[in-house]
Amino acid sequence: MPKLVRVIIGSKSDQKQAEKILEYLELFKIEYDFYISSAHRKPLQTGELARNAKAEGIEVIIAGAGMAAHLPGVVASYTELPVIGVPFQGATLSGEDALLSIVQMPTGIPVATVAINGGKNAAILAAQILALKHKEIEMKLIAFREELSK
Repeated sequence: MPKLVRVIIGSKSDQKQAEKILEYLELFKIEYDFYISSAHRKPLQTGELARNAKAEGIEVIIAGAGMAAHLPGVVASYTELPVIGVPFQGATLSGEDALLSIVQMPTGIPVATVAINGGKNAAILAAQILALKHKEIEMKLIAFREELSK
């Protein structure tokens, strides 16, 4: 199966939280690629990752960042693909700054936003989006939800 999800985080310091995203993508057997690319420190690379994603077969992008958390919004501005933002908890404002930065997007450039450190839900939401087209992911998602109910 081709890579369907691109995961981008803004900093190496966010990698521990990103592992939750990757863990759940692997649970659903969703192929992904993974990049560390800051919207501020590597804006050209970040733009290219978003712009080229669709041509590379990517169908959903998950972008996670802490502090001011501009990464998901910047990514969304470069692509029509669905972007799921994950606010990571920072040392100063406990992730509330990241949450507000991601959830308050201007009309026309939406970012689906999960809870602070909600990487698992970001992966599940990506699976739900992909399940609309990919039957094998839909079946794994149904089994996962049935297991939750037990």
